[in-house]
Amino acid sequence: MSVPGEAPAAGPWRQSRVRGVAHPFPRAVVLRLEVPDRHDHLPGQHYVVRLTAEDGYAASRSYSVASAPSDPLLELFVEELEDGEVSPYLADAVEVGDELEVRGPIGGWFVWDGRTPAVGLAGGSGVVPLVAMLRHARDLGSLDQLRLAVSARTLATLPYADELAAAGAVVALSREVSPGGRAAGRLATAEVAPLVNPEATYFVCGSTAFAAGASDLLMELGVDPAAVRVERFGASS
Repeated sequence: MSVPGEAPAAGPWRQSRVRGVAHPFPRAVVLRLEVPDRHDHLPGQHYVVRLTAEDGYAASRSYSVASAPSDPLLELFVEELEDGEVSPYLADAVEVGDELEVRGPIGGWFVWDGRTPAVGLAGGSGVVPLVAMLRHARDLGSLDQLRLAVSARTLATLPYADELAAAGAVVALSREVSPGGRAAGRLATAEVAPLVNPEATYFVCGSTAFAAGASDLLMELGVDPAAVRVERFGASS
């Protein structure tokens, strides 16, 4: 098993086989891929998916892995972008049995080994790498090491909402009351304060606006900037 800072090389492009397709909500898809001879990934890493047209034109995009390293299949969550070159095809056209060209795992900084304290803050589809962390912690029996707070406009647009809530994540919805009765509003300092651990690494993932706000919130709580790792998703909120 790899450790942070020693992530395996991305390796060559591989032909994966689609073994599962699910649409948790409109304009989104969860793909389950069988990737031959793949390296075990670490939670927080991503894969690149490449599409090649008949005329040879190719387009590729990166997607965080949602599955745990122990999962025999690779799980990707894809949010469809209106002007995207890759996501519309993945969300609307891909079927079980299709082949997709992939390369990975990639990334050695925004990763967690599952054995040290970690706090994750994410907005929208930025929750995907945190879901991989959650599943890995569950496999290792180290759920006590991971604390999560996630945000979305509505529960219906929060990927993996049930799984995150069941794990005790703080769920902040900006446009509706949360299932637990929390009033609509952004993630608040008072909600994150109980999660702070001076020994933790902090993982912030979401849109540029969310990442900036969450990082400022952590600074207000006295978190060491050197302990904060940020990954931005342009289309998330």
